[in-house]
Amino acid sequence: MRTSEEDDDEEMDMDVKEEDDDNRGKHIAAQMMVGMDGGMTSNSSSNQFQHHQQFQEHVSSPGGGTRMSRPLEEKERTKLRERHRRAITARILAGLRRHGNYNLRVRADINDVIAALAREAGWVVLPDGTTFPSRSQGSRPAGGTSAAVTSSSSHLVSQPTPPGSLRGVSPGHRTSVEYNSCRMKGVFIPNPSPYDLSASTQSQTPGMVGEGREQTESDPRVGGSMDTINDKQIVDIPPIPKLPEQDFAGSPFIPVYVMLPLGAINMKCELVDPDGLLKQLKVLKSANVDGVMVYCWWGMVEAHAPQEYNWNGYKRLFQMVHELKLKLQVVMSFHECGGNVGDDVCIPLPNWVAEIGRSNPDIFFTDREGRHNPECLSWGIDKERVLRGRTAIEVYFDYMRSFRSEFDEFFEDGIISMVEVGLGPCGELRYPSCPVKHGWRYPGIGEFQCYDKYFLKSLKKTAEARGHPFRARGPDNAGSYNSQPHETGFFCDGGEYDGYYGRFFLNWYARILVDHGDRVLSLAKLAFEGTRIAVKLLGIHWWYKTSSHAAELTAGFYNPCNHDGYAAIVAMLKKHGAVLNFSCSELWTGDQQVDFAEAHADPEGLVWQVLNAAWDVGTPVAGENALPCYDRVTYNKILDNAKPLSDPDGRHFLSFTYLRLSPVLMERQTYMEFERFVKRMHGLGNLHWSSVSQTVRLLQKVLPTVPCEEQTSHSLSHLLASY
Repeated sequence: MRTSEEDDDEEMDMDVKEEDDDNRGKHIAAQMMVGMDGGMTSNSSSNQFQHHQQFQEHVSSPGGGTRMSRPLEEKERTKLRERHRRAITARILAGLRRHGNYNLRVRADINDVIAALAREAGWVVLPDGTTFPSRSQGSRPAGGTSAAVTSSSSHLVSQPTPPGSLRGVSPGHRTSVEYNSCRMKGVFIPNPSPYDLSASTQSQTPGMVGEGREQTESDPRVGGSMDTINDKQIVDIPPIPKLPEQDFAGSPFIPVYVMLPLGAINMKCELVDPDGLLKQLKVLKSANVDGVMVYCWWGMVEAHAPQEYNWNGYKRLFQMVHELKLKLQVVMSFHECGGNVGDDVCIPLPNWVAEIGRSNPDIFFTDREGRHNPECLSWGIDKERVLRGRTAIEVYFDYMRSFRSEFDEFFEDGIISMVEVGLGPCGELRYPSCPVKHGWRYPGIGEFQCYDKYFLKSLKKTAEARGHPFRARGPDNAGSYNSQPHETGFFCDGGEYDGYYGRFFLNWYARILVDHGDRVLSLAKLAFEGTRIAVKLLGIHWWYKTSSHAAELTAGFYNPCNHDGYAAIVAMLKKHGAVLNFSCSELWTGDQQVDFAEAHADPEGLVWQVLNAAWDVGTPVAGENALPCYDRVTYNKILDNAKPLSDPDGRHFLSFTYLRLSPVLMERQTYMEFERFVKRMHGLGNLHWSSVSQTVRLLQKVLPTVPCEEQTSHSLSHLLASY
């Protein structure tokens, strides 16, 4: 009995053979045509006949004669590539069938997938592959008749659209007709920007193919007939409606900062690539970015001995930023870098702290199984003199005071506009409840991190003070890192989290978090007097739609459905005049429901809760994206959260930090989209031709990817398309 793998191998062999035949046939045919038309060979009838006979032998011989066989190794490589491609295709098809209700045949190919996505996005796809927007059904596609369009389009449009149409787009803001592109998860595909083409600009589009150029691909917007005039093909492109976007002209000015790469400074505290970084900073300056954010790593500056600080690399970096007249946001990074999502360098805690940890591992957060996490220091030693005679709070204060003394001139001149104080893992105010190094994977609920001896001592003291010493323990039915709430006795509906013991434990666990922030910010306010201080809060949005909010509970946010877990945090920030820097402002609930429906995530609901909790007590809010973003849809989502135009009080973000400077951001298309985003954050309207021309001239100075001068007018039509 034949297996599917044998069938695939046989098909791949046929593919390899057909590829050999096709390539060889095309090559020999080209040679024959050159011989007949180009005068490269004899034009005699005998030579022509000989070429024709050779051509027939090569393309028709099944495996012998003069047919040259490809090396066996190359065939095997082709098989491996084909098997890998088919494996990826199979996973894509399985995901679309499972999560999107796509009716795809078993051996569907990429054409079927593209057609299904196009139909869902509101396009009409004819059986022969002709594709055009559903709004232009009255116009005749190239190569078809109006009758065929009417019958085919009516049949295709009437097909039911799967629920949750247009993945990643909120139905309340956009419809499938208004968007003509679909975002695919896990792959960065820049969204083409729909725009209106006037009669004056149509002639500048790639639809006009002149002498010396070849039209290699047809434009998906082609919807009319093609005429040939003086060997030039002019494509009749129907206008496509603009995306329905809010007009932010005249809205409040929100400064935009760009986070520098994590490894901009190496472990010797030296600037890694000053010339390359300077060029990138000039590009950011041309986009009117207000400043940059940089991490000041504790493990790098105080690496070898207590109170011996090396700020050399940061001095050079800050001077470079100052000369470009940019501002600085700095992060006091009391955590290690490496092992988490997005970490591309490894910067551990100081060596002398690691030495202490080897003899006393309880200075680190510890889970129920006794595993220690050296990502940051446990809050249990905030008042314990276990760091060479100093408490953790004293260590943090000495570091911040050294920074202020070293860079006092930048504070006095207002170059340093904000200092973000690291309060936990990844610099965020939370417990390290989801460590990747311990096996956590999204959307696991995580684990409580309160089992070092200092935390257990505090828990015991609190339980005895309440008269319930038997409660001095951590939950024994809270599952593991990758459990789901309903699989545990503690987090399930009606679980122990809402009982007497659960409420006692969770109140204590959350209070430790708030008290730690309160202590550190008290000293940060003293060290950075006169400068804004900020605290970063991670948006833990998974399991938000469940009763227990399990992932938030293990992270220290006591936010079940019957308790506001962020009120105490924003009140503490209000006390110190600190800014809440909240990440997660670019995420869509619709995306989460498609990709991880079982996680019951709601990032939009979480953002709305946190923003209102902060704004209601007068705590300023800054924003930051949790994941890299380059497309307009994501930027518009950030703008909607940063400037909620429907808010009657006109509340908005204090600033926004973009994560992060990278080669992808420096590419022309993504850079132009980012520049447009910055302009709208600044409260300015759409770009006009004059500003577009100015932008192109700036790009020509700093970006080699911009077209040369003679192509500028041709490129401006493309640049205008994104505005």
